[in-house]
Amino acid sequence: MIIDERLTSYIDSLDRGNTPFLDEIEKYALARQIPVVRKSMQSLLKFLLAVGNPESILEIGTAIGFSALLMSEYGPEKSHITTIEKDGNRIALARENFRRAGKEEKITLLEGDAAEILQNLEGPYPMVFMDAAKGQYIHFLPDILRLMSPGSLLVSDNVLQDGDVIQSRFAVTRRNRTIHARMREYLYELKHRPELETVVLPVGDGVALSVMRSCSDLRDNERQSEEPCC
Repeated sequence: MIIDERLTSYIDSLDRGNTPFLDEIEKYALARQIPVVRKSMQSLLKFLLAVGNPESILEIGTAIGFSALLMSEYGPEKSHITTIEKDGNRIALARENFRRAGKEEKITLLEGDAAEILQNLEGPYPMVFMDAAKGQYIHFLPDILRLMSPGSLLVSDNVLQDGDVIQSRFAVTRRNRTIHARMREYLYELKHRPELETVVLPVGDGVALSVMRSCSDLRDNERQSEEPCC
């Protein structure tokens, strides 16, 4: 846990909960060790949806559709979600969950490798939710930035890796070192790109919130390079 488990449990206990259907999907996923966003992340997503009212949302990493359904349920009534998944078994479950929820017209599921699909998408998207393989975040970033516009919000989940991200690469298991290095690189990019304003929060397994700044904002501040911002 990134923060005290008792404190997390208390905060989660204050939440008023989700719809019965979302609760059913979450219970199904947890029983089968299928990843779904944690309770604290669910609360944050609801808050961001209420504040930003994004009518078009891009999600990278559908799994069985829980987070897409949550965003569709608690986002603006006219919102549409485009979500990407490459695991065939999870795709089948996600499509069935979208059908059962009556959300087939509001959620578009794109099947395949996100690295390839992102290259062919056209934006902008007011909100992007990154919840895929953590080692791929840094590779997805260039296309995600292309699909954003000033004011767009990028929500990157699971960026602190249960606290491992602060460890030396020699303190993490050998099989996790590549992911560890890539996540540190990703966080550095989010915090140092002049077109983004990013905050990293110890919510769930860590979340980074990055907003795309406007060119006028960039011109009003000292830039670290002579490259044009637009």
